[in-house]
Amino acid sequence: MTIMDRRNFFRYAGMGVAGVAVSALSKSALAALPEIISVDAASTQQPLFPKTGRPYNPVVTLNGWSLPWKMNNGVKEFHLVAEPVVREIAPGMVANLWGYNGQSPGPTIEVVEGDRVRIFVTNRLPERTSIHWHGQRLPNGMDGVTGLNQPPIEPGKTFVYEFEAKRPGTFMYHPHADEMLQMAMGMMGSWVTHPKNPSFMPVDRDFIFLLNAFDIEPGSYTPKVNTMLNFNLWTWNSRAFPGIDPIVVNKNDRVRIRVGNLTMTNHPIHIHGHEFEVTGTDGGWVPKTARWPEVTTDVAVGQMRAIEFKADELGDWAFHCHKSHHTMNAMGHDVPTMIGVKQDDLMKKITNLVPDYMPMGKTGMSEMAEMAGMPLPKNTLPMMAGIGLFGELEMGGMFTTVKVREGLARNDYKDPGNFRHPPGTVAHEVEVDSSDIKRMTAPNISNVRLKAVKPQSGHEGH
Repeated sequence: MTIMDRRNFFRYAGMGVAGVAVSALSKSALAALPEIISVDAASTQQPLFPKTGRPYNPVVTLNGWSLPWKMNNGVKEFHLVAEPVVREIAPGMVANLWGYNGQSPGPTIEVVEGDRVRIFVTNRLPERTSIHWHGQRLPNGMDGVTGLNQPPIEPGKTFVYEFEAKRPGTFMYHPHADEMLQMAMGMMGSWVTHPKNPSFMPVDRDFIFLLNAFDIEPGSYTPKVNTMLNFNLWTWNSRAFPGIDPIVVNKNDRVRIRVGNLTMTNHPIHIHGHEFEVTGTDGGWVPKTARWPEVTTDVAVGQMRAIEFKADELGDWAFHCHKSHHTMNAMGHDVPTMIGVKQDDLMKKITNLVPDYMPMGKTGMSEMAEMAGMPLPKNTLPMMAGIGLFGELEMGGMFTTVKVREGLARNDYKDPGNFRHPPGTVAHEVEVDSSDIKRMTAPNISNVRLKAVKPQSGHEGH
């Protein structure tokens, strides 16, 4: 993986490695810690095929990568570094986040059922931290809840976690120390434990990403960490559309997409043009007799869902959260509704008084998508962004496309560009004479008595 920056661990020797959670390791073992490997690119990296250990079919992390390991007497050793990172949310906007090994989320960890796993965690944050291995079966003292299961990892210290990956499936990792702040800053990552048998539930392409959210004021760079519900950036692996890479697959591929939710609300994940089945949760694989076809599945807070489908329809198919505010970027919140209002010189007059004022367009939000040259505060994404084959793509946030093509090489995940539609397969305008079209009127219900009930509270959150 040529873009990786391989840094010698001994650069950090002065930070101290005395704060080790497991005393069974010898000094010679500590002297040979796995090197620190980091990635700062925001694009999807090639899958990491195992060169040591048991074979498995690797996953592809959307806008991310998988962490290499070294074998030490039959144990897979990884090295995570908790540290401040700069993450590009989408072209034109970066954020000051916290993460692991140069990224937020951190790299995906891939192991095989039955592997003995040892993870060194070095803390380069300004405060204490820990890591909880969400969904794993492991010794209680490895569960990562500060104060309950372990002392905190103080700044400059390195702890080690060691356990057997007992159960195959899809999991997550995140802190259980100052959790609200650290997760609001982007500290999380994915974990996949592959089955011992590589032929168990095989797929042709296997993708994974996490749902996360931030509250970053337009023009600023650092998230507001005390926000509970009213986030303004809804992201997949800390990326917002058009910064989210497409999911590229071959026609007739069996495709698996694993989705984990570490936001503060649920997300109905929806695909166009295909049906899928939920085949896995963070509790394990779903038996075939318990599955049913869907086009949308709700992923609640703290859950993982694996969906599978056959990509048998060519095209560029939308794949997104179905909460409408979650497919808009930061400027889409707290915008006055001005539908039907003649604004004329009103905008100019108001912006003379309030420079950051931005109303909805007279005919709706699409009008704003067309205002591509509209000035925005520095380091801010437009509400709806991206260009498709037919012009502005009026989406943002938790949105990407599943691009189904023919003839892709096995490990070709490059964006193939816009789909070229066969003749006669695109919706188009028709010339019609509507003068003779009759409109039916609704029956008169003036004699029906209606009772209005005032809601007990206003609309807040998502």
